[in-house]
Amino acid sequence: MARKVYQFHVSLIGPRPKIWRRIQVPSTYSFWDLHVAVQDAMGWLDYHLHAFDIPHPDGGPAACIGIPDECGFEEDPPVLPGWQVPISGYFAPGNPAAEYTYDFGDDWRHAVVLEDILPRVTGVRYPLCVAGEMRCPPEDVGGPRGYREFLEAISDRRHPEHESYLEWVGGAYDPRAFDPARVRFDSPNRRWKKAFTEPDR
Repeated sequence: MARKVYQFHVSLIGPRPKIWRRIQVPSTYSFWDLHVAVQDAMGWLDYHLHAFDIPHPDGGPAACIGIPDECGFEEDPPVLPGWQVPISGYFAPGNPAAEYTYDFGDDWRHAVVLEDILPRVTGVRYPLCVAGEMRCPPEDVGGPRGYREFLEAISDRRHPEHESYLEWVGGAYDPRAFDPARVRFDSPNRRWKKAFTEPDR
């Protein structure tokens, strides 16, 4: 599988019109690597915790994969460290779907579905975003409900929060603006070092 790529369809659950991306990643990726690719393709800024929930391909217990929390409650299911778990150990044609949650406060849930396993094309840099629609919601907007209220406010000049929301988001926001060619992917290793080895994090 070293020369294969996994093609995923990633869609945000809740908002309409649907916010989605189609990405291709190396079959050698870990769940941490996939997390970074999803963040970058969607447009999130990786400010918050995340987790993948996925059935076991052999019918065993479902797995929660992300960042283990040493302060969690004993009754909570264990969280496997994503950087130690290869995506090829769980995603398969017979086990294609996972739920990816980002920011447990806003509770952004994504359907992550393996669409295909493809040959790796010589000369192409992976990961790659090949398609998608709609801009990602702003960070900390308050989840799907907060995002609906945000869109209502910025689309109505008479809304009491119209100006404050526009100022908060930087002056302008087009919910339909997305171009897959403009997606830039960070190095998963660099992101891991920034998250876990740099001071003051």
